[in-house]
Amino acid sequence: MAAVKQKLLLMGKSGAGKTSMRSIIFANYVPRETSRLGATIDVEHSNIRFLGSLTLSLWDCGGQDHFIDNFLEAEQENVFKDVAVLIYVFDAESMETKDTDYFRRVCDAIYTNSRGAKIFCLVHKMDLINENEREQFCKVREAQLKKIGERLDLTCFWTSIWDETLYKAWSEIVRCLISNLDTLKAKLRALCEVCEADEVVIFERATFLVIAHAVIEPHDDIHRFEKISNIIKQFKLSCNKKRAGLESLQVQNANSTVLILDFTVCTSIMLVCSDTRIRPAAVLHNIQLANEGFKPLLDDAPIAGSDMLIEPKNIPSSAPKASVLR
Repeated sequence: MAAVKQKLLLMGKSGAGKTSMRSIIFANYVPRETSRLGATIDVEHSNIRFLGSLTLSLWDCGGQDHFIDNFLEAEQENVFKDVAVLIYVFDAESMETKDTDYFRRVCDAIYTNSRGAKIFCLVHKMDLINENEREQFCKVREAQLKKIGERLDLTCFWTSIWDETLYKAWSEIVRCLISNLDTLKAKLRALCEVCEADEVVIFERATFLVIAHAVIEPHDDIHRFEKISNIIKQFKLSCNKKRAGLESLQVQNANSTVLILDFTVCTSIMLVCSDTRIRPAAVLHNIQLANEGFKPLLDDAPIAGSDMLIEPKNIPSSAPKASVLR
């Protein structure tokens, strides 16, 4: 299947943290390294291969006043035409009237040129807001932003480069570009049941953003997947510094077994089993049998907004149940 490009605009005032978050997610920076990044001049274009048939055409737009004015006036059609996703980043500490005015003008430009685009507002640097004030701060800001973008499909996230919130926001952003998530979730649930696992999660291999998951046994921590994304990404970077690759990881204690390993060309998979009688080798066998059935859904995933559809294969009916020691 030919690759499909989806245009993502990354916008916001200078210093909001746009390039830092892009570098952490897509260029393997760690947070402490982003302080050396300079300001974006005009527009920085990146074509990022994401899953088999999806290329993210990411436009990181400079946030200085004269650049934003130019984007909204002389370059409006070029910048805002054919946009699939707008990510507008606000600095939580300095959401001034001028910033929200720019956002209002950007929303108008999107409505004129790319009415079907999805809008994600990332109120960033939330670690700088007093913890006792965050809940009220979020309510007020979300109401303000949704009123401005009321004609558009708008979602708000509260992010920081220092925790899992950045992975949660960007996972949601990329998932909106994949149209077959319901089919993928159904197959993941079937795999979860076959392996007698508590839950199974699919990550994009390079960024470790969460693509989809299925849960049999509920868990109290609703942010656990993004925390794992953050931890494993940092661990992979540590391995790379030692010129070693990470193909699989198994963690086992008295209560559970966690397996993380490469799955398809573009993805990694994690399974969690709390039944300690289940042999990891049996789980690995089931994952290998299921691999072919998942490739059309992941390495050649249909793209939201395109008319390319793939008939997914079923998980092999011969896949054995995970062995249980009685």
